[in-house]
Amino acid sequence: MCTWIVEKVSIDGSGKGHQGWIDVDRAYVNYDHPTYARYDHSLNIDFVNTKGGPSSRVAVELSAESAKGLVAAILTALETGEREHGLEGVGELVKSVGSH
Repeated sequence: MCTWIVEKVSIDGSGKGHQGWIDVDRAYVNYDHPTYARYDHSLNIDFVNTKGGPSSRVAVELSAESAKGLVAAILTALETGEREHGLEGVGELVKSVGSH
């Protein structure tokens, strides 16, 4: 059964797809049936350029365990970055994300 659970977030960054680097301004995250991965369900992330059309996207399908590991690694990297480089506000972001 499809969950139809989709979260979207505005982002500012870039990603490398089959046609090279693109700017990305939105991410769609869902836990549902993957298109390619060999799992019954996966965490699927699409990084998109909303002005670029359907081909302006970078997609990832992860197992639930891999997705949880990625979240932990991202939070650790942000915390370390703030501590080592004095990035203001990152710690508050990490705390707010970690509390959900």
